[in-house]
Amino acid sequence: MNNIKDTFLLDPNITFLNHGSFGSCPRPVFQEYQKWQKKLEHQPVQFMTDKVYSALKESRIALSEFMGCNEDELVFFPNPTTATTNIIFNLDLKPGDEILMTNHEYGALVRAWTAWGKRTGIKIVQQNIPVPLDTEERFIEEFWKGVNVRTKVIFISHITSPTALIFPIEQILARAREKGLITIVDGAHVPGQVDLDIHALGCDYYIGAIHKWLCGPKGSSFLFVKKEHQKWMKPVVYSWGKDGEDPSPSEFLQDFQWQGTRDMSAFLSIPTAIEFYHQEISSLQSKCREMNLHAFSEFQSILGTKPISSGGNWLGQMVSHPLPDHASPDLKEKLWTRHKIEIPVFEWNGLQLIRLSVQIYNQQNDIDSLMSALPSLI
Repeated sequence: MNNIKDTFLLDPNITFLNHGSFGSCPRPVFQEYQKWQKKLEHQPVQFMTDKVYSALKESRIALSEFMGCNEDELVFFPNPTTATTNIIFNLDLKPGDEILMTNHEYGALVRAWTAWGKRTGIKIVQQNIPVPLDTEERFIEEFWKGVNVRTKVIFISHITSPTALIFPIEQILARAREKGLITIVDGAHVPGQVDLDIHALGCDYYIGAIHKWLCGPKGSSFLFVKKEHQKWMKPVVYSWGKDGEDPSPSEFLQDFQWQGTRDMSAFLSIPTAIEFYHQEISSLQSKCREMNLHAFSEFQSILGTKPISSGGNWLGQMVSHPLPDHASPDLKEKLWTRHKIEIPVFEWNGLQLIRLSVQIYNQQNDIDSLMSALPSLI
């Protein structure tokens, strides 16, 4: 893993332990991104009215094969938040109906659901999933306590953002199907971090980011919509749709692919990001997970606080750990200004958490630098 960092554009003078927030784009993918931007500028009209659609299809095909679904079940969005918003505003629910999620969900999306719920009379239920998490059975039991006759939709993270936990969602989704509940999975952190087979999961919707662990350009995410829901899914932003240039036979794709003028280059770089994953990332992921588990243990020893999970299958390439009560309120700033360590520190459910991400450009000495710096700063 010593030379792979040179493949990325990161400042070599910093210790970057926050891949989970925005990721870092490697040079081959970034060059592909710029190549598409140059093609666009060479002949903008021809590119936007003709070439872009076949290129988008190639990206959908590459991504669908990578994630286990059909290419015409995918549409691209700049981020998971925008993708989720398009689902929210298409749900046909009645006042008093409930959306069930955990208390581990991404804050911006909780805010979006809550604002929509206030306008529509839909109740947003955040089921408490107490930590530390130990067994899959206890997780399922605790979550399912939130299901009742008013529950119509389940919205759940595959990998959580604040707590960095891999949720065992398969049985949750299976139970939801038996009850006829709509299932929406927030998989922003999944592509490129853990294996994904959307059809095997059997969810109705799946949202993922390419610009995180798959290392695509910023502004590349996707929404999977099961075929049976496409006929009533309409975009929040209407544009030309079937009256435009899109040759697709799918009105669903026509509606969502063109939402006004925008640079599609990030989406068109996805096949190169997937190729980079296969060539460079996949073989090093086990080492990243070993380093992450080592950090999981080190956090407990150095910080003196209990972990929020038992480790093991709960963790991939990220780990969140509670800081002690006496920790400095400006710890994040001190780590950056004094040690040039970029890592998030934030509050979640009354706990102050520090979240570490390990990507292939990280080395053990990056984690060692953090662990050495923490005792004098907390």
